[in-house]
Amino acid sequence: MTVIKIPKSHPRYESLILRERLVEGVRHKIAVMEGLIAHGRGECFDYLLGEKSIEPALKAMEAAVSALLLAKHPVISVNGNVASLVPGEIVRLSKSMKAKLEVNLFHRSEDREKAIRDILVEHGADEVLGVGKDADMKIPELESERRRVSSRGIYIADVVLVPLEDGDRTEALRRMEKTVIAIDLNPLSRTSKYASITIVDNIVRAIPKMLEISERYESVSRGKLEEMLGSYDNDAVLREVIKYILMRLEKLAEEGIAGKL
Repeated sequence: MTVIKIPKSHPRYESLILRERLVEGVRHKIAVMEGLIAHGRGECFDYLLGEKSIEPALKAMEAAVSALLLAKHPVISVNGNVASLVPGEIVRLSKSMKAKLEVNLFHRSEDREKAIRDILVEHGADEVLGVGKDADMKIPELESERRRVSSRGIYIADVVLVPLEDGDRTEALRRMEKTVIAIDLNPLSRTSKYASITIVDNIVRAIPKMLEISERYESVSRGKLEEMLGSYDNDAVLREVIKYILMRLEKLAEEGIAGKL
């Protein structure tokens, strides 16, 4: 993708680059306008976190990697924002976790399915499920286009990584007794609350960190992975995130926020 030139001296350089990737994704029918709104909402929460990966998020990442490594049929769900922001990283994570990649969209069209598949293949994906007739099954009790999934992917998966907001499908997948891993900057969203493991972080930070963790865990025994996953408490982690935000805001209120956000 081509991104407009933004001077690296700009104080919001990285943020603007991400926005341009999404805008470019819309131009290439990978992302949709609604995805830009969702990104902006997430960016607001990223401000509250200080635009960094905090300790509760790292705990969730470690649990997520453990769950993916232990899974029999792990699947990574990909939407337009994911494909626009971290196409190469998500492909590398899928290979590291031996997880299948599947396109799943709320605003579904044949053009978007193919565009997302093509960008993933361009970045090294061997196979991308959920495109066209491959989305041959339906998630029960879900009426949106997200209900359409592959019989070789999400439908039979035991662990599903669902990056970015996806509350209705998260609930439906949990009802199917699947382990759902969410990456969502909003700790109050339905996705965050209903997921088995919620990583409250920006996806552009979370996926590379998960790759680092997966490299460290390559030599970890299955028993140890099961132990680490068994001790994980998602409700406690979400409470830690909210407390972190509250403490940070209180500190900013006491000290002043000029130049400190």
